[in-house]
Amino acid sequence: MTEFSKYKLNYVLNKSLKSLNFKNPTPIQEKSIPLILKGNDILGSAQTGTGKTAAFCIPILELLMKSSRGSLLIMIPTRELAKQVLDVINSLIGYKTSINTATLIGGESMSKQLSQLKKRPRIYIGTPGRINDHLQRGTLKLYDAKYLVLDETDRMLDMGFEVQINKIIKFLPLKRQVLMFSATIPNNIIKLSSKYLNKPIRISVGESNIVAKNIKQEIIELKADEKLDQLIKQIDNRNGSILIFVKTKYGTEKLSKALSKKKIKSFPLHGGLRQSKRNTIMKNFRDMKFRILIATDVAARGIDVPHIEHVINYDLPQMAEDFIHRIGRTARAGSKGIALSFVTKGDFAKWTEIKLILNPEKKYKNKNSSKINKSNNQFNKKREGKKRPSFKNRSNYKKSFSKNTEVQDKNKYSKRKFSKNKTNEESTSKKKIIFSRKIKNRNSIGKKKSTNKKLKNSNKSKIHNFNSSRKRRK
Repeated sequence: MTEFSKYKLNYVLNKSLKSLNFKNPTPIQEKSIPLILKGNDILGSAQTGTGKTAAFCIPILELLMKSSRGSLLIMIPTRELAKQVLDVINSLIGYKTSINTATLIGGESMSKQLSQLKKRPRIYIGTPGRINDHLQRGTLKLYDAKYLVLDETDRMLDMGFEVQINKIIKFLPLKRQVLMFSATIPNNIIKLSSKYLNKPIRISVGESNIVAKNIKQEIIELKADEKLDQLIKQIDNRNGSILIFVKTKYGTEKLSKALSKKKIKSFPLHGGLRQSKRNTIMKNFRDMKFRILIATDVAARGIDVPHIEHVINYDLPQMAEDFIHRIGRTARAGSKGIALSFVTKGDFAKWTEIKLILNPEKKYKNKNSSKINKSNNQFNKKREGKKRPSFKNRSNYKKSFSKNTEVQDKNKYSKRKFSKNKTNEESTSKKKIIFSRKIKNRNSIGKKKSTNKKLKNSNKSKIHNFNSSRKRRK
């Protein structure tokens, strides 16, 4: 096992690493730190909770401490993740340093951020939307930003930040070192890396889309109406802190109110809250002042709380890949955890997608699709017996009309049957008298129409008399 002393880091960094009890680097840190110190561009991927943030923070801080010039820009999808990265940087640098930092995230007051920018920081951490706002206003200048880090790049692209990322990179100098880190590396990230990375070195630790071995998975199939009662049972039977994931903002508020009626204390966390309120909720949850946190997928990548023992998927995620990131909130840094998922009838299709991501080698069948295929097969078997002769294949068509069929047709049109048909024709000719009665009725209808026309004309004449001069009453 290698140690951090091998990299010959700055005295301040070595001191802070000892205080944090970081003796040996994780696999991704061991691979990435020496390459970043040499100045290489990196495209890195690893599972959640493997120390990706420290993998790029430690070497870049070493490079910033060596020279008085140059700055670092870190782009992150969510506010909570930005706060988490800032905490890691402050713990490594220490609070008594000449290197200032600035957090540029949405939901915070602009005056606070402007006061941070006036101090000429060398480290900028923020979300693409707020960074782009400052660049357009002219309050942020990145002509000296030699180092760029894109953390959780796949999530940023899913959230639609690609256009803003392209705008921000135009303000950076041409000579720069770019680092991309993510839990998964799909094709759209590879395309983005080919644009902005210069001969990148690919680092991958472990397979992507794999859950940590320390996580025990549990599944409960139930109806949608039974979810709340089952959740209350699970909360009563479990010890330790619980993180519950819900689809929507409204769902978090609704569920917390339902639990409060049952005298269960919980707090919702979603993008609709102010940043100050979100910070207080997260601080109280870390300090274990309450036990249950209900969150949307915003928290799936921004929460690093070591004492989370249970993750409950009350609603399955909209993106199947987010399932791994949800579960990754527990069993952090080698600890054990349990992940529970509620699956309803409407979630079977989504659940099969999640299982395919977790185990791509296996082929799962959807229950609903299997029933449809069975019914289609039965219908096709019935149709096979009643096929009509095809007129395109003339040989088959001629075979269907054999000599035996011609004999049967002659028997149908015998003399006796032909005589019977004549009698039927005569009977139909006598019945023509019925139509004459109908004609009489039609004439009577015509007379009624004529009388209606006379009434209409008389009404018109009355209208003209109404408009004429009024006669005196006697």
